[in-house]
Amino acid sequence: MQGRLALLLGGAVVAGAAAYRALVRRPPAPVLPDPHAEALKSKLAEAREVADDRDEFEAAETPIDLAEPVPSELGDRRKDVHERGRRVAEEMRRGSSSRE
Repeated sequence: MQGRLALLLGGAVVAGAAAYRALVRRPPAPVLPDPHAEALKSKLAEAREVADDRDEFEAAETPIDLAEPVPSELGDRRKDVHERGRRVAEEMRRGSSSRE
């Protein structure tokens, strides 16, 4: 009989504690400022300044639509350099395949 009474009394205590905890709410803990928040805010401000500087820098550049065409002598020289590079690369390919 005493075992049942102890079990019943223990259950009542647990139920009372649960009811008390559910009814009595603690105030929320005060929100402390995150120490990393200020560092992140300063980095964000610096990034915005850099973006503004980049826009200013790019404004000074000539857009491709307004760029002057390449003179024909430079175009011909560029073609010659590319053709010579292709010939040398082809010779290197042929030379490496004959060694195998």
